[in-house]
Amino acid sequence: MLKLKNMQKENQNYVIGVDGGGTKTIAALADLGGEVLALGKSGSSSPRNVGIRKAIGNVALAIKHILRNKKNIEITSTFIGLPATAEEFSLEKKEIEREFFSQKEIAEVFEGKVKIGSDQEVAFRSGTNKKDGVLLIAGTGCVAHGWRGKKEVHASGWGWLADEGSAFWVGQRAFQAALKELDRRGPKTLITKIIFQNFKVKNIENLLIRIHSQNPTEVIPRFSIFCDEASKKKDKIAQEIMKEAGKELANSAKTVIKKLNFKKEIFPIVLVGGMFGSKVVLETVKNEIKKFAPKAKFIQPKVDPVIGAIKLAIENLD
Repeated sequence: MLKLKNMQKENQNYVIGVDGGGTKTIAALADLGGEVLALGKSGSSSPRNVGIRKAIGNVALAIKHILRNKKNIEITSTFIGLPATAEEFSLEKKEIEREFFSQKEIAEVFEGKVKIGSDQEVAFRSGTNKKDGVLLIAGTGCVAHGWRGKKEVHASGWGWLADEGSAFWVGQRAFQAALKELDRRGPKTLITKIIFQNFKVKNIENLLIRIHSQNPTEVIPRFSIFCDEASKKKDKIAQEIMKEAGKELANSAKTVIKKLNFKKEIFPIVLVGGMFGSKVVLETVKNEIKKFAPKAKFIQPKVDPVIGAIKLAIENLD
């Protein structure tokens, strides 16, 4: 949890950092030393999930929360990190900017510098102060993204129909393994028992009703937790799925490492996302990458991602 700084001086310059996400948006007001004064939260700011207008509306709402009751302060710089802007919405940047600058209720923000970038930049900088390196995100979705000088590349991150190694991908395979067991098309697995226990159902028919009545991008990733639980109890099917996830994630990272010519060099690789809570996934990712790029330095951020947005907002003043 972020600790908020109590002191606020009138007529002092401040920055705003926004960490946009598929389910929630976090905005932070900070001084030029990076100390956080206020936090604001709102819903999804993913153009992929909710569209550009609603995504930017939620960004504005989060910013509005942190500016409430803040008088005589000057916002000199704002950095907004949004999901999917490095992928399919990279060509919609002008439209996203127009929508943001139409939000009159946060007009004071427009008096300073404003930059709209990727949530991936935010995540990377939450783990390091270096500008060159690699980010590997493995949460509900996944992506590998890297920067070196003016060159920027990424792999994976194309949404839940792909995103190999993500919680959605693992969850789908865990559910398939359970169905194969129930059909006697595949071996027995502890995953099936854990799924039935967590959904409090006794047969597949009731389970399917529970699953298909919910948003698949919300319910399917939950099965990755069940898979990891079974893996910890030495279930072979679960362990295979989790190891495969680690290899897929490592392959995405290695693709980026190769394109940026980091293979023989020292560079930071920031690991972000709930999938790295799995010991099997984390160890597999590290081992696979170390074999390919032995000088890679792994970092798991100890601060909230929005701190990365604050860093970028402060840098935007230069």
